[in-house]
Amino acid sequence: MSDVSIIVPTYNHSRYIRQAIDSALSQTLTSFEVIVVDDGSTDDTADALGCYGSRIRVVRQQNRGVAAARNKGAEIARGDLLAFLDADDIWIPRKLELQTRRFGGEHRLGLVHCGVEDINEEGRSICQRLDGLEGNVATELLLFNRSVILGGGSAMVIPRAVFEEVGGFDTRLSTSADWDLFYRIASRYEVGFVPEVLVRYRLHSDNMHGNVRAMEHDMLLGYEKAFAESGTALQEIRRRCYGNLHAVLAGSFFSAGEYTRFLRHAAKSVLLTPDNLSRFLAFPIRRLRRRDAAPTDSSSKDTLLRAAR
Repeated sequence: MSDVSIIVPTYNHSRYIRQAIDSALSQTLTSFEVIVVDDGSTDDTADALGCYGSRIRVVRQQNRGVAAARNKGAEIARGDLLAFLDADDIWIPRKLELQTRRFGGEHRLGLVHCGVEDINEEGRSICQRLDGLEGNVATELLLFNRSVILGGGSAMVIPRAVFEEVGGFDTRLSTSADWDLFYRIASRYEVGFVPEVLVRYRLHSDNMHGNVRAMEHDMLLGYEKAFAESGTALQEIRRRCYGNLHAVLAGSFFSAGEYTRFLRHAAKSVLLTPDNLSRFLAFPIRRLRRRDAAPTDSSSKDTLLRAAR
């Protein structure tokens, strides 16, 4: 079985970082290393990390963002497989054991993800998600009308050779750096999925995925990159893909109370995909019903996507 390098990027998450590291060190898989990349934290993160001694490797750098922190960890990693764990998330002990098992003899796999449990700031369960996809999922990622790869960076395991082949994380991106990497891998390889909850994904006020304007910037850039390199088959569904993306962005801005941006993206969505008109005409009523029924935490991109639908 290949060695795994666990990469934990952190920025001012001293409140959660020890839970994340403890969950990494508690893995049933025994052949791994833990690399923590402190991306310029100004809180007491250094004190929280000091108690682990030689059990973890700590690298500190000036604040450059989560994509750069992850790339730095991958650069110094020794393992054949890379696993990323955000500092505010928690792994179930068998996560790496079950995911690395999927890679055995399946050279076509470029990524394996898993089921996820959303939790709130205090660690209480909100919901579980087991609706991830596997196989050839690149088109589904571009259609952007359902969950495809779950849990963001914390749920994936990637062969180091694949990570290097696709160029790692795009440091121009923040909230959607995960999606962009997923797509670049899925456009070349199949994706595997372990249908068990192996990650506890924490939703809180500081989640990057709550920043809808950053999501807007990142997803538009990600789509620009994807279609610049796509073949004829994808160009045929380009309007539909962009129509769905603008629908998700419209719903996200509506949820955030930014109604001018909601209208802008709704108009683009209908122009590209006229069938979306009926949905937008009824959207305020449906959204209000969902708001009354849904949990208060809505920071993850998957939650924004569900809200937009």
